[in-house]
Amino acid sequence: MFYSKFIKRGIDILLAFIACVILSPFFIVIFLVLLFTGEHEVFYLQKRVGYKNSMFDIWKFATMLKNSPNMGNGSLTVRNDPRVLPFGRFLRKTKINELPQIFNVLNGTMALVGPRPQMDVDFYKFPEDIQEKIYNVHPGITGIGSIIFRDEERLISLAVGDKHQFYKDYIAPYKGALEIWYQQHVSFMTDLKIVFLTAWVIVSPESDLVYKAFKDLPPRPEELA
Repeated sequence: MFYSKFIKRGIDILLAFIACVILSPFFIVIFLVLLFTGEHEVFYLQKRVGYKNSMFDIWKFATMLKNSPNMGNGSLTVRNDPRVLPFGRFLRKTKINELPQIFNVLNGTMALVGPRPQMDVDFYKFPEDIQEKIYNVHPGITGIGSIIFRDEERLISLAVGDKHQFYKDYIAPYKGALEIWYQQHVSFMTDLKIVFLTAWVIVSPESDLVYKAFKDLPPRPEELA
């Protein structure tokens, strides 16, 4: 589509540049807090699956212990996860930890709106047909899956039994279905609604407004209700 290849990218670059300018003072404050607290790490770079299933480095503010991928639930984070540092808990709850991904938008590895990029270990939990399609568009800082699964840590925490199997059986297939839906409905208005809803669910996390804004979303499985 013309929008997805040209206008979408142009809007992404413009808004990411504006965000960098506006957020610079805010970033300096976070930089200093992280530098002098926790494990004194400011940024966290991690390999993720991106456009056309190629790997890239995603930028985040550091929120967890350095060795967290080799501790606890590995790639899965649960509610009140002990690997999350005190200030990191605040950054994760407000999604501020994701803001450095505007650098990914500027370098072309991500978009503002799109499917969330996964670690390879979680990517392979998607059904094979979803793996082939989910990154036919660039991954995004936010997306329809990010809004629906804003409470993913709670869902995983409440899962009985193997949490990785729960993710593979229920979360990954529904996430994939949502992102395929996004590709079929990508437009300026869809992206604008997703950006608004992202801000909305931060202040009103229990809201189901997303299902009212997009009435034809794939139905949510009972196991995730």
